Formats: sequence, structure tokens, C-alpha cells
Amino acid sequence: MNTLEAKIVIETALLCAQQPLPVAELRRLFADEVSAETVRALLDELRDDWRGRGVRLVSLATGWRFQTAPEMAPFLERLHPEKPPKYSRAVLETLAIIAYRQPVTRGDIEEIRGVTVSSQIVRALEERGWIEVIGHKDVIGRPALFGTTRQFLDDLGLRALSELPSLESPDAPAAMAALEQQMAGFAAQVDGEAASDDEAAGEPLPEQAFATAEGERSDPEPESTHLSESTRQP
Repeated sequence: MNTLEAKIVIETALLCAQQPLPVAELRRLFADEVSAETVRALLDELRDDWRGRGVRLVSLATGWRFQTAPEMAPFLERLHPEKPPKYSRAVLETLAIIAYRQPVTRGDIEEIRGVTVSSQIVRALEERGWIEVIGHKDVIGRPALFGTTRQFLDDLGLRALSELPSLESPDAPAAMAALEQQMAGFAAQVDGEAASDDEAAGEPLPEQAFATAEGERSDPEPESTHLSESTRQP
């Protein structure tokens, strides 16, 4: 099989896949007779071949996949005019704190937000596959430590936490707005939130929520299992 034929096989597999495919999985198409380096080179060629089209090949935390270009969204929405449910501010703030300050306990989140975090918010984020328990804090009660998952990165079209919008630049508000827009596809609005969350809906998120410096954020490789630097294995 020549490289052109191999590239067509990879392209077909990715177009038919229901989820991102890592290089190791793509090598199985050729009974592992094609090296990882060759597969990566073919993926780079495919990415160039599809550049500028309405569908693009992208590299994510868990592998490679084809996805529609952002600028196509206004046109595709005409086929499904119903508006997707939006996040409540409480959900967005909780997820943002976990993403930028992980690993954090529920108590840490409540201290930052200044209000009680509804159990339903945490449960909904876990069921969506965006956060998970990655350990327990070594204090009395051993509270759970939360971190984001690779599914969270995949859904946002990112390969690593370092690609999250910077919150230390003058463009931070615009960055957060873009991040919120990316997360607009959340499966369903969280209902029944605690009254304390409703009361905080109009309050700005405290600055200390994102006080962690860019250089201190974990910057995992795409193959890492957990995204928290304190739990990631080399």
C-alpha cells in the first residue's frame, strides 16, 4: 500500500468515526505495519488538504477528528433553528474555577464564589463528562478534588489546558465570552439550583478565582489521563 492509499484509508476511518481517533488506533488500520511517525505525517497532510473547507481535521486531547468550521455554524443552525439551552452563571463559574484552578475541592469553589455550590451543578458536570474526582485532599474529611477531563477538552476543541483563553490579558472578558459560547452546547440547563446560586447570578466572579499564573497551570500532553498537574503521571 502506497502513502496515497494509506491516507485515503485514514481519511475514511476518521470521517466514519463517532469519536476522536488517536494515532495508536489509526495504526490498527494497517495491522501496526505503518509507523506512528508515518501516520502523523499523513494526518498533517490531510489537515492541509482540508484547510479552508467547511469541515476541518483537528487534533484534540484524545485523538484526531473531523469537525465543522466555526464560521459554518450560522448556516447549519438554519437546519435546526431551535436554540440550544444555555448555561446558568452558576454552572459556568463552577466549571471555570475547576478548569483554571484545578485540582479544587467543593469547599474551594464555595470560598471563591462566596456561595454554596449546588450538588446538582457538580453532578450535572460529572454526568456531562467534563469534570471528575481525581483525588482527595489530605485534610480532615479527605474532601474530593475535582479536575476537568479530556472529554472537556475535546468538546471545546482543545488539546491541552494551556490552550484555554488567558484570563490575565486585557482581552480576558472577550476570552471568557468566547469560552462561554463554545460551551453553549451543554446538554441541558441545570434545574433546581440552590437559592444561594440564584442570588449570586448577577455578581461578578471574584478576581481570586483565576489568580493562578499562566505558568502555574498544568500543561498536559494529549496522552495524559488526568489534567491536574498534581495527579498527572510522567
